[in-house]
Amino acid sequence: MNIHISNISGKALYEQIYDQIKNQILEGTLKEGEPLPTIRGLAKDLRISVITTSRAYSDLERDGYIYSVVGKGSFVAERNHEFVKERNLSEMEDYIAKAVEIANRCRLTEEQFVDIVKTIYRG
Repeated sequence: MNIHISNISGKALYEQIYDQIKNQILEGTLKEGEPLPTIRGLAKDLRISVITTSRAYSDLERDGYIYSVVGKGSFVAERNHEFVKERNLSEMEDYIAKAVEIANRCRLTEEQFVDIVKTIYRG
């Protein structure tokens, strides 16, 4: 598991950890049932507070991305494929909304915007 944190990103450290683990789960980099580093181990590796990693893990568990077993650790939760699809669609909609906003600033027509999207989609 690769996690990179930045003190200058403007995001809280626990949010950076949360986002990166969540994204690795949604992308399939972290597989169902895969163990995560211990809270203390991750804190030591990242040279941050145990409280920070604990908060990230707690939020991930609350949102259903991981589960914990007392004495055994934290693991990637079974992925509900519909849930994953909905999360990804929601993220895509956010990006498209931002792209539409930029297209409007450039005074692109809907047809021009769709042409750009088709070009990108087709690679």
